[in-house]
Amino acid sequence: MNDFSKLHRPDTLWSGVAEQIQDLIASGTLVPGMKLTEAYLSKALGVSRVPVREALRHLLSTGLLVSEPYKGVRVRHFDHVHLAQLYAYRAGLERMAFNILWPIKTVQMTDELIRRQHALSDAIERRDSEGAIIAELHLHGWCHEVSGNEFLQADWERIRPHLQCYFVLHQRAHQRPGPSREAHDRYVALATGDSLPDMLAHIDEHMHQGMSKVLELVD
Repeated sequence: MNDFSKLHRPDTLWSGVAEQIQDLIASGTLVPGMKLTEAYLSKALGVSRVPVREALRHLLSTGLLVSEPYKGVRVRHFDHVHLAQLYAYRAGLERMAFNILWPIKTVQMTDELIRRQHALSDAIERRDSEGAIIAELHLHGWCHEVSGNEFLQADWERIRPHLQCYFVLHQRAHQRPGPSREAHDRYVALATGDSLPDMLAHIDEHMHQGMSKVLELVD
């Protein structure tokens, strides 16, 4: 019999470090174009350079960081091309998720979406910028989760860090702590309603809202 207990178990400290770096990028503490070194991050985060190195490799693979010859590793600039691609991909994923979940939608599922809507509204009411971003991501993650499609869920998790950074830009462009409350009320009303075509049409409209101001911000 094979003894799997003897197999090496890799240290997962790097994933926590990656999440911290990701949050610092999303909050604007680590700004686009900023150079990141193992030594700097190791000291700032209070960890050894090994998990920092692995975290940087992971974030390079997600596209949040870029490696440039003679310049090292830097925080990615969110330019027009990147934001347009992110928007198009996100819209496509969300449309696919709703197409899958619609025939299997239950009251229990929609009740969970409403709970997430209340959490977002509460964060907006408290003018909690960071909390609103987390709540908005949680709300939009609902359709991917309840679809039950593991590939959709994996793709959502892959673009989630980019969306977190985009939502920060969105707040700055609109000079408000969080997204439009009315827009998300409409989103949830349609998601819990009976018309899939109306929901799909709203996804495209919802995704476009605020994009022009964000693109002006990154000029």
